[in-house]
Amino acid sequence: MGRFTELGLADAQRIVLAHGLGAARDVVPISAGTVNSNYFVDTASGRYFVRLYEQQEVEGVAYEWALVDFLAEAGVPLPARLKGPGPGELRVGGKPVVVYAQVVGEDLCQKRVDAVRVRAVGGALARAARVGRAFPIVRAGRFGLPDVARLLAQAELSDRAELAAPIHTLRSLHAELVDKLPTELPTGVIHGDLFRDNVLWQGDRLMALLDWESASDGVLVYDLAVTILAWCCGDTLDWDLARALVDGYRQERELEVAEWEALWWQLRAACLRFATTRMIDVYLRGTYRAGYKDFGRFLMRLDVIERSDAQQLAQRLGQGAET
Repeated sequence: MGRFTELGLADAQRIVLAHGLGAARDVVPISAGTVNSNYFVDTASGRYFVRLYEQQEVEGVAYEWALVDFLAEAGVPLPARLKGPGPGELRVGGKPVVVYAQVVGEDLCQKRVDAVRVRAVGGALARAARVGRAFPIVRAGRFGLPDVARLLAQAELSDRAELAAPIHTLRSLHAELVDKLPTELPTGVIHGDLFRDNVLWQGDRLMALLDWESASDGVLVYDLAVTILAWCCGDTLDWDLARALVDGYRQERELEVAEWEALWWQLRAACLRFATTRMIDVYLRGTYRAGYKDFGRFLMRLDVIERSDAQQLAQRLGQGAET
């Protein structure tokens, strides 16, 4: 995982010289990641994070670079992107390259997630949403309902008997969302993938939000839904953590009535998206191991969400309560 294209010392030397960082001394693979190839490169001037984009080309890379520069300038906690060759001009194995300054910090296991930290995550997400509404470049997301339908069709072609029931559940949910998912909601830049391994900490201090590759224009409350599911679920959904995360979000950006009403739907849409993509990117790719990016855990989340209706869920998450 995280090593689909190899980065050797000679290519690392070419990359760091192009960014004015001196000689490359070592290349350290990073195991995290299901889509891209990620490495630390040690140089005479320090350690840097290098990503080889496995699925993005020049347009997507240029969007991400412009966005992270824009958000960082507005005070959103992000790693600093190092200036150098333009998007796609520097490649390894045909893959575009980006270099970031290393952020000293750690990500959290679920046992270390608490109310203080999820409030900080909610607040940082809301700041990015608020600031990002002024970002001038519009980019459609890669995981809308039509995209998910194509991925489900791809999963069906695998003809795996153990996937028949999960795919049927996801197909039924997809059909319902196509018909009923609320659409008249505030939109702007969304991260789309703010899981625990995309946030770095020093103690209780949030240091950086990572990995904006999946960022796009989208429904803002959908991004909140993804983050609730990512941070507030162990063996089941922890409603106290979820409410704390929403409280942190509301400190920076209050939810509109229509967003509260849509949150149940958006949580279910997020379950559909991640159950489907993890089925494709992890399970069917053959890189699944117990407890790691298991698509079945999003079916569990879906079951928990569907035990409440939209009004009950909004009330449990704080609708009507003061922040």
